[in-house]
Amino acid sequence: MDYQKLNHTKWNCKYHVVFIPKYRKKVIFGHLRQRLGEIFHELARQRESEIIEGHLMKDHVHMCISIPPKFAVSTVVGYMKGKSAIAIARQFEGKRRNYTGSSFWARGYYVSTVGLDEEVVRAYIRNQEKEDERLEQLNLPVR
Repeated sequence: MDYQKLNHTKWNCKYHVVFIPKYRKKVIFGHLRQRLGEIFHELARQRESEIIEGHLMKDHVHMCISIPPKFAVSTVVGYMKGKSAIAIARQFEGKRRNYTGSSFWARGYYVSTVGLDEEVVRAYIRNQEKEDERLEQLNLPVR
């Protein structure tokens, strides 16, 4: 186990988090996709957290994130969604001063603790895009 330390605490708290853009629009691609990865990593660092594994799909975000026990998961995820929405509005939608963000992300998210199955969760996140493509191929209409 790779425990981390605070002053009086040893901890290993990792979570699998998934959230989507509003209306599950397929908007995460190109330069936005590239920039969002950087934004998420920086926002996680600001909350003393670390994104261990992450993958941005066209219509959802998967990440395995390590969050210290002094922060609630909802606080960190809410912070990352809110601040990233502001960054997207400023950098990609041309909004400027005093802009508080748009509703880029849908309300809510999925979270589960990783526990001892970390490698399984990380592999799932890594291979999610390939699995989605495989499932789409199975659902193609036959002519």
